[in-house]
Amino acid sequence: MTLPSLDHLVVLTDDTGVIQHASYNVPNRSTGYCTDDVARAFLVACAAARHAPLRAEALRLGSIYLSFLHDAQLPDGRFHNFMDYNRTWLDDVGGDDAIGRAVWAIGYGMRHAPLEGWRAVCAAMLHKSLPIVSKLEFARSQAFAALGLADAVAVDHGLREALAVSLSTLLEDLHGLYHGERADEWEWFESSMLYDNARLPEALLRGALALGDRPLAETGLRTLAFYESVVFEGDQFVPIGNDGWHKRGSHRARFDQQPLEAAAMVDAELAAYAATGDERRLYLAERAYAWFFGANALGAVLVHDGGCYDGISSREVNRNMGAESTLAYLVAALALAEAPRPAAAK
Repeated sequence: MTLPSLDHLVVLTDDTGVIQHASYNVPNRSTGYCTDDVARAFLVACAAARHAPLRAEALRLGSIYLSFLHDAQLPDGRFHNFMDYNRTWLDDVGGDDAIGRAVWAIGYGMRHAPLEGWRAVCAAMLHKSLPIVSKLEFARSQAFAALGLADAVAVDHGLREALAVSLSTLLEDLHGLYHGERADEWEWFESSMLYDNARLPEALLRGALALGDRPLAETGLRTLAFYESVVFEGDQFVPIGNDGWHKRGSHRARFDQQPLEAAAMVDAELAAYAATGDERRLYLAERAYAWFFGANALGAVLVHDGGCYDGISSREVNRNMGAESTLAYLVAALALAEAPRPAAAK
């Protein structure tokens, strides 16, 4: 697969971080920065640095992003989230999702950062964050943190045992949510499907692989299969829309569809492939990725010049190209660039 361009990410990034939103393809400086997006951007920079054509730019960008995350961390291990354009933090502490995504980024960095110094900084930051990981209250923040810990436990490091304990705790919490909510025709973790849905089964799958826990992997596969039954219509990926979400016992919302759903689906299917070796998982990852390139309800191509439009409504494309959408596309593109090629659909 062709490597993605980092051109629009470069446009969105200044010497502080990645600007949250854009008006069309022009960064909107008044929206400032957030840890949520910078964490995603650091994941992209680490992944991009593995590819020679992207490495130099990825190293420059990754240094900016890691510096932002380092500054965002509070003495107790939590993180700020929102910073204005004048580099002033706007909150006392960020919400659980921001903390979970930051832990994801630094855990990934412990394993995959291209420079030894980055890996050391990530390890120190993760060590500081471990006491607060078990206090994350919401399913997605727990899943985000679990994804980072699943990478970090693969590193031969003095923290490995403590990381494994924290990871196991997060996964058991997710497993418990599933058993508390599952019902006839509802194999899910919550009473509603909201945002970043596929990250929940992905966290179980990647965590189970890291810990060698087959029952957790089976739950990950079961919940992913249920999610597939909701969001695949034939071989077209139709993500849950945020205009109403999908509540148990009601019709799912089809719009507004967001790029982060396609990216999460790509990663979840690749995790399922790693757990099973089933090549159909690669095919489904490709179909989720095709959402960006016209295999969607409007037949619209959302990717242009390395950026991604912010989503689709029932009638039109949101042609702003903010950080979350662009990073979602880049995460998916880089994941598939390293994946095995799928066989023909079975």
